[in-house]
Amino acid sequence: MNLVIDSGNTRFKVAFFQGGQLLEKHLFSDQAELKRFLNHQTFACAIVSSVSLDAEDLMNAIHAEKKFVLNHTLPLPVKIKYTTPETLGVDRLAAVCGAMDIFPDKDCLAIDAGTCITYDLLDKEKNYLGGAISPGLAMRFKAMHTFTKRLPLVSTGESEKLIGDSTESCMRSGVLNGTIAEMEGMINKYSQLYPGLGVVLCGGDSSYFENNLKPPIFAAPDLVLSGLNRILLHNAVL
Repeated sequence: MNLVIDSGNTRFKVAFFQGGQLLEKHLFSDQAELKRFLNHQTFACAIVSSVSLDAEDLMNAIHAEKKFVLNHTLPLPVKIKYTTPETLGVDRLAAVCGAMDIFPDKDCLAIDAGTCITYDLLDKEKNYLGGAISPGLAMRFKAMHTFTKRLPLVSTGESEKLIGDSTESCMRSGVLNGTIAEMEGMINKYSQLYPGLGVVLCGGDSSYFENNLKPPIFAAPDLVLSGLNRILLHNAVL
């Protein structure tokens, strides 16, 4: 089996793959618990992607014949056209590599609705062109509470009616309906530039948007994990 680890801002996502097939997934919120779990496993190949912690620390806990840390210098199945690749979030690279397998012959937009909402464009020639970053749902709610004196801290909750009739419902409407409008607007703008664009959605808040977006999308909750495995396979044969 091959191991992929996606170390995000809030938790660790771990997956086992056999070739291109996802066999099982695990979630960890504690690094020590993850290390104990890895200590009892042996893998053919492994890759670690981290946007927060030092990936090398995790590498020491992995028993594998070949081990890789994802960064912009690692050989990739896509060409990076980003002007500052050293600042590029590795989860964004993994997302477009996963999207490439879903839409192999099309321009595609990967949207990751997590702590931040990221939009990443890969053209049909496999050039990663960049995209956009905006605050995620929880971040928007926290910002309103933090930077005002009276607005409460509101949780995401379910879908909210357009016209709020209380302070909390107005906040939910602004964040939830406003973010839907943002996402639909971004998809439409990208689609105007790239007709026939394939759109892939992932991330912790993807289930909310999946049911509320009008433009057609492909929901892929494991997009980043699949993209990491795609990068791992690319490097394992080099």
